[in-house]
Amino acid sequence: MTSHHIVVGVDGSLISVRALDWAAAEAVRHGTGLRVLYAVSDRDEAAPVLSSAVSRTHARYPELLVETVAAEGGVVRSLARESAAAALTVVGTRGLGALTGPALGSVSSRLAALAQGPLLVVRGDHPCDDGQDVLLGLADDTDTQAAAYAFQEAERRGARLCVLHSWSHRRITPELPSLMSTRSPGQDHEAREARAEETVPRYALTRLRDRHPGVTVETRTVRADPAAELLAATREAAVVVIGAHRRTSVLGPRLGPVAHTLLRRAHCPVVVVPQG
Repeated sequence: MTSHHIVVGVDGSLISVRALDWAAAEAVRHGTGLRVLYAVSDRDEAAPVLSSAVSRTHARYPELLVETVAAEGGVVRSLARESAAAALTVVGTRGLGALTGPALGSVSSRLAALAQGPLLVVRGDHPCDDGQDVLLGLADDTDTQAAAYAFQEAERRGARLCVLHSWSHRRITPELPSLMSTRSPGQDHEAREARAEETVPRYALTRLRDRHPGVTVETRTVRADPAAELLAATREAAVVVIGAHRRTSVLGPRLGPVAHTLLRRAHCPVVVVPQG
């Protein structure tokens, strides 16, 4: 199998079956094979689940090359290791073991903080190919890998790309109304910042527009909470793509607040793309 296959984690649960269906559809779009992984303490336990996954996938995509692997050890570490050689890693929001709770977090959140390549977390009941837009959450012009993936995904789907860019500057303290018709220095400063913010998505996406001329792009800059704005926009999206803005803590890498919110509450699948 090529080094650019798609990996999906399964365990026989309903949500992992949905993840399997999404992964198979993405493998067809990417033109790659599919690698199905089940992490268990005893490899013999994996055979029925993996066999069922292969049968289900071949019933839908008879020509798709499918490989299975029973990995011993933790599911997060196993999938994180697999993600290094994968074009995409796919998991559901629940299942894949009982490692959940405030201290440990869900498997999908922990994996999103460790994955070495793009990770798709299946959320909601969207069909794999529903004709809706691809949504990109753009924090700033350093989100180059997330933007590139979003363009490629929109091109693969033949879908429009909607870019939501969040206002990054702090708001200026409101001033008292001026008795003169001219604007105050504070108002001028805010106007300059607004113009600068509006240019961020245009600057960040110029080269990608040239590389993907067939993709229709709509951009919008918002000053409100980016997590809330993106969350609302996921109601009308086929998939949302964001960069993995990771933070280091005593417990290891952790995601930023936007990714954390979307992984818990998004209305469509979420793709988290590592930066750098």
